[in-house]
Amino acid sequence: MNVTDLQKARHFYVDTLGFIETESDSEHIYLRGLEERVHHSLVLKKAEKPGVHSIFYKVEKEKDLYMLQSLFEEKKLPVRWLEKEHIRSIGRTLQVIDPSGIPLSFFFEMEEAERMLQRYDLYKGARVQRIDHVNCSVPDVQKAYDFYIKELGFRCSEYTATEEEDIWAAWLFRKPTVHDHAFMNGLGPRLHHVAYWLSDPMSIIHTCDVMAASGYAANIERGPGRHGLSNAFFLYIRDPDGNRIELYNGDYLTSDPDFKPIRWDLNDPRRQTFWGHEAPESWFNEAMPFIDFRNGKEIELEEGKLKQRKPNFIT
Repeated sequence: MNVTDLQKARHFYVDTLGFIETESDSEHIYLRGLEERVHHSLVLKKAEKPGVHSIFYKVEKEKDLYMLQSLFEEKKLPVRWLEKEHIRSIGRTLQVIDPSGIPLSFFFEMEEAERMLQRYDLYKGARVQRIDHVNCSVPDVQKAYDFYIKELGFRCSEYTATEEEDIWAAWLFRKPTVHDHAFMNGLGPRLHHVAYWLSDPMSIIHTCDVMAASGYAANIERGPGRHGLSNAFFLYIRDPDGNRIELYNGDYLTSDPDFKPIRWDLNDPRRQTFWGHEAPESWFNEAMPFIDFRNGKEIELEEGKLKQRKPNFIT
């Protein structure tokens, strides 16, 4: 994820939010949460303007990389290999672009780092524990849904539908929680946010106090509140370059094999916020472009297939 000033980014993510800085160089900062045993879950890259290079997924077995290569090649989607000497801390990596235009990277190996879960003396700021999910704006949610469900083995926990039963948004998972990857109808492909899990709702309240005391009150975009969809307690914040981070806690397990997706009507005011208050316009309009690994340019955007851009709240 691009940032224009590494020092400002470090002050926001490390000094204020409490991410662990595993290491850095003149162009990157590698971050992880307190609970995470891997080298990093978020990379900040110095650049002239914001943008997102890839969403990474770890596979269980090395042979899974070659199965994925075959799948994407069969679909005639872009594929390339990145050798381990060209990417910090990660083994040989398969880079692809999915049917929605989102760059994905799959890897099997990553260097380990010290787990800081019980280093309470290092807890500060939001006390960030671990990465939880990403949310992307895409022009055709149904197409994204079909590919991730049928080809990549994701399941759906909850979804939002229009009166015509078109899918406006979907929350898909591999780990047994509400989601790992969510899709929303809109101008895309763009990264809407990356979310990190906190220990409890009071950590979110504490984060608001810390951000306000640190001069970042204006960076609090939405919340704190509780989502109707997912039941999670949330806070959306923006870093100095506008990248959106969700701080998240309190969703539920989806490990029951008989679990069935929960449907929400798009115009149900309790869907996005259980308490009923609306999200700001920026939450619907603003997101970060993806960068094409083939040419270093922003991936071309398309308008959302569904005409309704946001919920209509009728009180």
